[in-house]
Amino acid sequence: MIRLRLFGRCRIYNDPVSPVLCAPAQIGWDSWFRSIDLVTPQRLKGKELLLRTKGWWNAEPSEVADVVEKYGKLVVGEKGELMMELPDQSAAEALSAALSEHFGDKVLLAP
Repeated sequence: MIRLRLFGRCRIYNDPVSPVLCAPAQIGWDSWFRSIDLVTPQRLKGKELLLRTKGWWNAEPSEVADVVEKYGKLVVGEKGELMMELPDQSAAEALSAALSEHFGDKVLLAP
């Protein structure tokens, strides 16, 4: 199993950037009739984290997801980083070629 970071070109600075989940999302509850003091922490999954790059990357995140999910699985790493989990080196090379074909240098893989 190979894990590689997924980066996209920033719309503002044009640097390769990747989202990092710094803390779990917190979901609270409102009620019409009472106050509910319950907050549920939820970790985002890989695709959910990728979709949060909308507006930040030069590439459309849903299109990126369509391409990358053919080759492996989007995951969130131990430190909250967006990663691709691939079965072997040939899948990594095929994914890299597909990203170049579809997005040029707008979406990149890195160890």
